[in-house]
Amino acid sequence: MGEERVKLADDNEQIQTFMKHVLRDLRALQKMLDENWFETDTLRIGAEQELCMVDAHGKVFPRSLDVLKKLGEGNYTTEFALFNLEINMDPLKFGGDCLSQMENNLHKEVEYVRENVREMGGNILLTGILPTIRKMDVDIENLTPLKRYEALCEAINKLRGKEFELRIQGMDELLMKFDSPLLEACNTGFQVHLQVKPSEFVNRYNIAQAVTAPVLAAAVNSPILFGKRLWAETRVALFHQSIDTRQVGEHLRDSSPRVTFGNQWLENSILDIYKEDISRYRVMLSAEIEEEVEELMEKGMTPELMALNVHNSSVYRWNRPCYGVSNGKPHLRIENRVLPSGPTVVDEVANAAFWLGLLNGFEDEYPDITQEMDFDNARMNFFAASKMGLDTKFVWTKDRKITAVELIKEELLPIARNGLNKANIDSSDIDTYLSIIEDRADTAQTGSYWVVKSYGKLIKDGNKEQALSAITNAMIKNQNKGEPVHKWGMARVEDLEHWKPSKLMVEEFMTTDLFTVRKDDILEFVANLLDWRKIRYLPVEDDQKHLIGLITMRQLLREYSRTEEKTNDTGSKTVSDVMIQNPITIHPEASIMEAMAIMKDQQIGCLPVVKNSRLVGIITEGNFMNITIRLLKTLENKSD
Repeated sequence: MGEERVKLADDNEQIQTFMKHVLRDLRALQKMLDENWFETDTLRIGAEQELCMVDAHGKVFPRSLDVLKKLGEGNYTTEFALFNLEINMDPLKFGGDCLSQMENNLHKEVEYVRENVREMGGNILLTGILPTIRKMDVDIENLTPLKRYEALCEAINKLRGKEFELRIQGMDELLMKFDSPLLEACNTGFQVHLQVKPSEFVNRYNIAQAVTAPVLAAAVNSPILFGKRLWAETRVALFHQSIDTRQVGEHLRDSSPRVTFGNQWLENSILDIYKEDISRYRVMLSAEIEEEVEELMEKGMTPELMALNVHNSSVYRWNRPCYGVSNGKPHLRIENRVLPSGPTVVDEVANAAFWLGLLNGFEDEYPDITQEMDFDNARMNFFAASKMGLDTKFVWTKDRKITAVELIKEELLPIARNGLNKANIDSSDIDTYLSIIEDRADTAQTGSYWVVKSYGKLIKDGNKEQALSAITNAMIKNQNKGEPVHKWGMARVEDLEHWKPSKLMVEEFMTTDLFTVRKDDILEFVANLLDWRKIRYLPVEDDQKHLIGLITMRQLLREYSRTEEKTNDTGSKTVSDVMIQNPITIHPEASIMEAMAIMKDQQIGCLPVVKNSRLVGIITEGNFMNITIRLLKTLENKSD
């Protein structure tokens, strides 16, 4: 989506005109390949660093346009959401000290952005998914107001409708409706590019497909979304679902999602990928094409192939083929879109080194991976690694079953080392970055493991919001220190330096694991439920989860007391006989202070939380006790 001039293809005439340009570009690419136009004497690597911006409390800081103005000229650009930014790194020749050079350049750029964001009252974070992100943060109002992003949202909504379900099952389960493609903006990646000779493209691309799974297994860094522990790399599931333009239909018909790993090994050339994508995926975006491709080529000038690139940008392959032009010469690249942002710059460069080494050395071990591994296994491995990280068991070559750690340490790291040596990478760089991968495998501490382990520790002494805030702040501190993630200690309560409940919302503190009753339930069941679950309040809802009442322990005791004085029998009474009808409620996006004021003024002990007329949570005096305890501890730590 880096092309500024794209727009929605919103009528047949525009689609037909744009498709003519796409097919013309495809013919031009074929001609350039046949006539050896492409650069082959110098191979380069590149990277794109996406990052999140957060405020002093670790929540999203949606001021990217203001930050870009402050940054001035440079390789900085917008992303889908106003709380994300992207740094496009200058390409480097693949050899020598390119890896340490990449790390140094990334450190400089990231630190420059961090300093400027701090001056505006925020901070930055390298993370696959921001732990503290909330559903309200991906509302359409946080869409970056540029035509290309608006066009993409319109195109997705046009193809699939405006309301979709997100369903991801992991340690926890996330099931929610969403009505904005901006959900994809939760994802933040570190994309690595490798320039490839046309004659080597097919083999290198197939290698990229095969090694994607083990490389990802060692790099996972996105385990939590909306407070739910899901996949080790939840970005994969989220991206597949948030940009999915398919509608539910007959199970007998196959239909490929726009976010795809692919369907088979590549056989002939890069053209096969473009042809498949043009065949499978309808035009979503178009552009005003001014380039006269044939005329440029007759003059010996390299065309931009804008139409082909725009269509390619709307199909999201995890290993994406790329055509580009540098210094007047065309080149081909493979873009790795799998790697998450973070946990630190040095971790990212280590991930890149592992991937680059494998792509450059794999054919020495496996001259033709398509003869050694079934494509379906490569794809299955990818999704397995996304879910389990280093705990994955792969189906590898010759249908061998092998653990991720064993595969990485015993087979792939030596291959990567050989591949980097072949590219004449400095031996000190090879040792530095591949040792990080090895140590990460030895300790089993990926970014995802660290987050989930920290969360499990913190949630025992606090609530979800506090745990996620502490993790986010600890990530920022550790990134500033710069040590790779396998050396991080667990996040602690003390990391909640700037925690202020007055700035928080009901959604962040409410109880969402609800026990409810129906109006026809008998009071004996209600009494048992209150006793078993050690709770004092029970919302009453109908079959559509609409709140219709509230029943409290006090009411129940009062009713039992009255009944005992008369008949000593409550068997004939139901919830509808004693419940509070039309109880006072609050919206999940209201502030904690507002909730406290309502409960104090109305002299009530709880507030059901309702959104779109449906019950979504409950906040009680017990929740406020937790807030008070955490606040007192924070004040105590500051006084010390």
